[in-house]
Amino acid sequence: MEVTGRIIAVLPARSGVSQRSGNNWMSQEYVIEVPGGMYPRKMVFNIFGEDRIKQFNIQPGEELTVSFDIDAREYNGRWFNDIRAFNITRGSIATPAAAPAGPAPAAAQPAAAQGFAPQPAMSQSDAFPPAQNDESGELPF
Repeated sequence: MEVTGRIIAVLPARSGVSQRSGNNWMSQEYVIEVPGGMYPRKMVFNIFGEDRIKQFNIQPGEELTVSFDIDAREYNGRWFNDIRAFNITRGSIATPAAAPAGPAPAAAQPAAAQGFAPQPAMSQSDAFPPAQNDESGELPF
């Protein structure tokens, strides 16, 4: 999966020693804000490995495309998601400035062009039929 956005936070790196292998490990988390409509979305992802952290060298304010995998794990009866980045591509966020040239996709074509006949407009009486006097007290659905 991929997401493109601007880095708004670089969290402190965490490190330790693996209990299984005894090797040192390092992980760092980042918050990316994805533009979209009135409310931009935010996502936390992590990079595992000191060499990858140094290789990507992510700084706040950068515009990136993050390729990541999502995995879940269970700990003490609770489940946690892990969003781990495996590739970072630097570049600006694409803005939908102009429509592409060529034929329009099916969703953008009028309904008649897609083979669907237009539906007649509903009147208010069609939308809200008169209530029935039902003494049983049961709902009609």
